[in-house]
Amino acid sequence: MPNGTGSAHLIRPKLATVLGEGYGLGALRQDAAAGLTVAVVALPLSMAIAVASGVSPAQGLYTAIVGGFIVSALGGSRHQIGGPAGAFIVLVASTAAEFGVNGLLVAVMLSGAMLTLLGLLRLGSLIRFVPHAVTVGFTGAIAVTILASQLKDLGGLTLKGAEPGPLLAKLAALAYAAESVNLSALGLGGGVVAIILILRRWRPKWPGMLIAVVAASTASAALGLAVDTVGSRFGGIPSGFPIPVIPRLDWPLLAAVFPVALSFTLLGAVESLLSAKVADSMTGRHHRSNMELVAQGIANLVSPLFGGINVTGTIARTATNIRAGGRSPISGILHALFLLLFMVVAAPLAGFVPLTALAGVLVVVAWNMAEKAEFLRLLRAWRTAAVLLTTFGVTLVHDLTAGIVAGCGLAAAFAVLGRSVAAEGDADPQPGSREPPPQPLKIATLPTPGPRDAPTDL
Repeated sequence: MPNGTGSAHLIRPKLATVLGEGYGLGALRQDAAAGLTVAVVALPLSMAIAVASGVSPAQGLYTAIVGGFIVSALGGSRHQIGGPAGAFIVLVASTAAEFGVNGLLVAVMLSGAMLTLLGLLRLGSLIRFVPHAVTVGFTGAIAVTILASQLKDLGGLTLKGAEPGPLLAKLAALAYAAESVNLSALGLGGGVVAIILILRRWRPKWPGMLIAVVAASTASAALGLAVDTVGSRFGGIPSGFPIPVIPRLDWPLLAAVFPVALSFTLLGAVESLLSAKVADSMTGRHHRSNMELVAQGIANLVSPLFGGINVTGTIARTATNIRAGGRSPISGILHALFLLLFMVVAAPLAGFVPLTALAGVLVVVAWNMAEKAEFLRLLRAWRTAAVLLTTFGVTLVHDLTAGIVAGCGLAAAFAVLGRSVAAEGDADPQPGSREPPPQPLKIATLPTPGPRDAPTDL
């Protein structure tokens, strides 16, 4: 069977290719088992990401169901799993705070249109030119920001006012409120982190996140602990699926959210194609980058109609799908249907989930997201260190778009300077000198990660 290299340029869903090759009952059994495994992982993670993003946990599930179905049905990868991702938490939370939920949904739809256009214009291959130091820099900054955003719920802190958005102001407010720490919440949240890490070490095939959240919910209810829960803050989650509703649109709102939508588009394109490349490295196949962008775009156009937020390719869930034996996009479609079934059957139980448990889940996500060893490796060369730290710092103090622009701009300047120096050395060599001319700067572009990179969930 060909590995897909010859058809990587096509704008044609992988599902159509799979069905055209012939799809039997044995493959369906494998895909069903993989889809169920991924759904078990996605259930607590989708709720946690939604809560951290400033929306209801139900909206995270809507995103995973709608986005997961569309990305698998229309995508350019056989194994990609779509849904809400931790990398978007900071952007989504700030957008919801500034423009409200309606403005957020409009920004997501506008981003969907941009992603679709990028794919139709066959610009997917250009994403690989984003320097590797830039991706590591903004990923690390996002991880730090996510971690800071979870400290309030993790410790059950009570702030005197609204939680500040900027990182330094947020940390100052949290430090000022440290005396209000709820030891019950801190113990539950810390227990969730410990259970996830222990199970990942000793029982990696077990659904550690779900086990940890269930254990924390059971302990909280049995002991009558005074901690905030999904039910106390959000009133639980509905047991049905909403009817589609078009968000309110007008030109002033579109203009106002356009910069945010651009950030959503940049991050979504990079993360989705990076996740697809992880799948390629684990399976030996090749995804269709342009078709993948089209599918991601359509998913982001449809998700807000049901109240969902940003959809992107998710690395950990995609890797879980492959390791569980997923063979085709059918596993991703079934994962979405299993999530819908869980939501319908177990919705009343979601109200008992402590928010500190969901915060604990995201603490682990943030820890895994930060490519710590790669960050340190890139610091060894001063040019890549400069690009890395510029992206990291600007993203922390300003926003993602500014960080990416600053990092890419500096990398481009170094590359041009390196070529210029090399050209001068070639054109004007010193007589009798055997010393080779200076070499142009080489800044690694978006890599093809191996299986060891797979646990990161962005």
